[in-house]
Amino acid sequence: MSNKELAAGSADTGESPADHNDAELEGLADRVLTTAKKLGADSSETAVGRSQGFSVNVRMGEIETIEHNRDKSLVVTVYFGHKSGSASTSDFGAGAVDDTVRAACTIARYTASDECAGLADTEHLASEFRDLDLEYPWEISVAQAIDIATECEDAARSFDPAIRNSEGAAVNTHQGSEVYANTHGFVGCSSGTRHGISCSVIGEQDDTMQRDYWYSAARDP
Repeated sequence: MSNKELAAGSADTGESPADHNDAELEGLADRVLTTAKKLGADSSETAVGRSQGFSVNVRMGEIETIEHNRDKSLVVTVYFGHKSGSASTSDFGAGAVDDTVRAACTIARYTASDECAGLADTEHLASEFRDLDLEYPWEISVAQAIDIATECEDAARSFDPAIRNSEGAAVNTHQGSEVYANTHGFVGCSSGTRHGISCSVIGEQDDTMQRDYWYSAARDP
């Protein structure tokens, strides 16, 4: 099977982070804080995020791996006075979210008090948000990524006759969003991307071998 045929069978499917906008993540965050309050927490904070992407690895001109990822995370910390408890989940279902908050509250009730535990003071929270210019989606298919990785490895392997072997070249792309919220009324949203290309080859001369690598990583492909 050719690279392109294999890549076609591994094409991206399903949703993207854009399909789940900040409003949905904010809704989950609000549910966490509301539930924590109902369970008796004096204050609480949560971070809710999701991301997706893929990576391809090519070695000696052949596909080594194609990996897709879709990650979700929800972390909550609750405070009963200066006693705190934290819990996390990757399940955004209502029941799982409520169970996670309940677990954090249970932990907090049995934790020793710490005078340094608590939310940041309100005056230290941001009220205006600058655009940090972090999001540059890369509309690239798996087949295109394989072509780039192959071209990268070919360039490295042909650089010098002493380069006899390769540990491969890789291309990856990821995009995600996160919402942080707390019971001081703060809600902050951020989205970002990261993309990369890397290559590692092995040179051989006079019965000695040496490996080296290089990579490029950027927000903007």
